[in-house]
Amino acid sequence: MISPAHVQTMARYNAWQNGSIFAAAASLPEEELARDRGAFFGSILGTLNHLLWGDGMWMSRFSDTVTKPELAMRDSLDRFASLETLRPPRDAMDHAIIEWANGTTADWLAGDLSWYSGAARRDMVNPAWFCVTHFFNHQTHHRGQVHAMLTAAGAKPDDTDLFLMPASN
Repeated sequence: MISPAHVQTMARYNAWQNGSIFAAAASLPEEELARDRGAFFGSILGTLNHLLWGDGMWMSRFSDTVTKPELAMRDSLDRFASLETLRPPRDAMDHAIIEWANGTTADWLAGDLSWYSGAARRDMVNPAWFCVTHFFNHQTHHRGQVHAMLTAAGAKPDDTDLFLMPASN
């Protein structure tokens, strides 16, 4: 099982890495961000939209303060058509994740989480700590794809190593 301190660290890591990704993405023209690069969700922008959607879906299961996304995953990839329109909701979600993480308890992590999974098309029950681990792993996986696409396009996102995270994050 994971601890509340681990959840808080990963929430800070998420916000730090999203800041890096968005700063690097801002150095590229919008058409480069929208160009299909053969990733799971096509473009840099499509993958960033998916990340926000996925974070919203999981956070709506973890916290009463986040509303479940109304769009299906397949419809979420072009929800925000530019980095400029995507950045404010991304920042708000990162703030919500940190606030939620700061209130996470060992008892909650030790409990079960129940939800209906549209991806699996069935009701699910898993330990909360397992779902939180998946949540952060999902972010890291797709941000890694974005990092690779940005680097290939000539942008320079920060290193992704957890131990390099600034103490202020």
